[in-house]
Amino acid sequence: MILYPNAKINLGLYVTEKRNDGFHNIETIFYPVNITDILEINISENTKDIGFKITGNNLDISPEDNIVLKAYNIIKERYDISNVNIHLHKQIPSGAGLGGGSSDAAFTLIGLNKLFNLNITEDELCNMAAELGSDCPFFIMNKPVHATGRGEILTKYNINLSNKYIMVVKPDLFISTPKAYSLIKPKYPTNNIKETLKLNISEWKNKLTNDFEYTLNKNEHKDIFFIKDTLYKYGAEYALMSGSGSSVFGIFPDTPPIIEEFNNFFCQSTILK
Repeated sequence: MILYPNAKINLGLYVTEKRNDGFHNIETIFYPVNITDILEINISENTKDIGFKITGNNLDISPEDNIVLKAYNIIKERYDISNVNIHLHKQIPSGAGLGGGSSDAAFTLIGLNKLFNLNITEDELCNMAAELGSDCPFFIMNKPVHATGRGEILTKYNINLSNKYIMVVKPDLFISTPKAYSLIKPKYPTNNIKETLKLNISEWKNKLTNDFEYTLNKNEHKDIFFIKDTLYKYGAEYALMSGSGSSVFGIFPDTPPIIEEFNNFFCQSTILK
């Protein structure tokens, strides 16, 4: 079985309050993007060990700590399944705010459910996914959602950008998510995120923002601001840093141009679903 775990972007991202459990409540719109990893899962004849191989980029995490194996173990604890061989080929950059690892984990749950005919409901899969990470449940639904709580309280949201194109650009820059949260002063957004998204996309620029952008030191993170400005320069209708960074996306009305200024960065374009 071969699956294609996809990335996500945040259309607006607000950190609204600090929780008693040390996490933060947020408000955002998660939107799926067709930039993918490749995940192959097959039943193994080895009765002793699970087979796991990871290739591609972003190999800074040891295989035994990979979230895909954690997803397998969550299923294994609840259901009598045999061992499997898993090959994960990474293409979504890490430390990008694109949810690549969370997507890999969620698709592992989905894949095992299908492979072993477990008939696990979507709600139960979402509950399992929430044990793995705050944005993992989104990838079970994999449709535009309004997300609150830690990002795990999801409500389907009707927004259609299927006639638009997106360019995602990531500089060679890592942003620590815990550090990013530590710099945030939680507050509720001035503009209602749902009402803002009803406006023409050209009006989103100064109304649909990302709280994490305001914490960035412009000298230390100048590439992020350069990318965002350049996307607008070349015709993006809307551009924003995704998640806590460091990738920036631009939404275009037509196929995005080739931008030579991005030659040294991860850069990929696709049509939005």
